[in-house]
This record gives sequence, C-alpha cells and structure tokens, in this order.
Amino acid sequence: MQNVTSAIDDPPPDVERFVERFAMLFAEAGLGRMPSRVFGALIVTEEGKLTAGELAERLKVSPAAISGAVRYLVQVGLIVRRRDPGERRDHYEVTDDMWYEAYANRDTQLKAWSDVMAEGVAAVGVETKAGWRLETSRQFFEFLREQLPELMRKWREYQQDPPR
Repeated sequence: MQNVTSAIDDPPPDVERFVERFAMLFAEAGLGRMPSRVFGALIVTEEGKLTAGELAERLKVSPAAISGAVRYLVQVGLIVRRRDPGERRDHYEVTDDMWYEAYANRDTQLKAWSDVMAEGVAAVGVETKAGWRLETSRQFFEFLREQLPELMRKWREYQQDPPR
C-alpha cells in the first residue's frame, strides 16, 4: 500500500509523522514552523496541491495560520498559487521541479546581498576587521552568483542520466 495522500483523504499516521519531522528539520534550518508544515503537507500529496481550507483541515490550524504560511512560501518560490479552469478557489502547489526553481531564481537576491555588503564595507572602512568580514561576505555572494548557473546546468545533466 502506498502512503501518498490525496487532497481529500486524511494522511496515514506515518505520513503525518513524516510531515511533522520534515517541518521540525526545516524550522531548525530557519524556515518558520507553519510554512514548514504547509510545505511538508503539500509535498506528500499525490497531486502536490491543496486549497487553503484543505491545508487548514489537514494540519488542524486556523485559516489565518495557513494564509501567512502560503504567502511566505509563494514569496520564496517554494510553492505556487494557481486556480484550475472553472474552479472558484485557489490552490497551493509544489512543482515537480521545486528545488531547482527555488535556487535557480536566486540571482537577484544574491546580487542584493552582495550590494549591501559592499555598502557595509564602504561604511565601516575596508581596512577594518568589520570591513574585511563584510568584504568576505560580499565575495561569497558573488561567488555563488557566478557558480550557480553552472551548478544548475550540471543538475539538469545529472537528471538526464542519474547514477543507478
């Protein structure tokens, strides 16, 4: 018996445990607890999508908690908000390529972080310990910006012929 869940069924206990464990891991990494739970709940559904009401029911939380969580997840690119033709309600969805999409579109954010670090260097002085720390941070973000496209290209190649 498979343990994936449909949009209408309550998940089996082992799937609920996974979602909570997943949420704890992501919360420890810095993602909020409720967005982590919502993200986990979406990942384990067969179609990868649920409405806000279905999420609230499944996670036994208020619609307000779901609203804030999905807004955040959409903003950071981990889920998308969609409406199927003829439907009156939106649903929230994880895409099959969610991790790629979340990381592939980080150039703007990395540039902003690099730019603000450069401002910090100018503000505290390049010859100071703080200036050195900020410059090292700026260089790190620039390095990521330069390397990320190649890493994403390698991922696509890997997907074409994964090791067995």
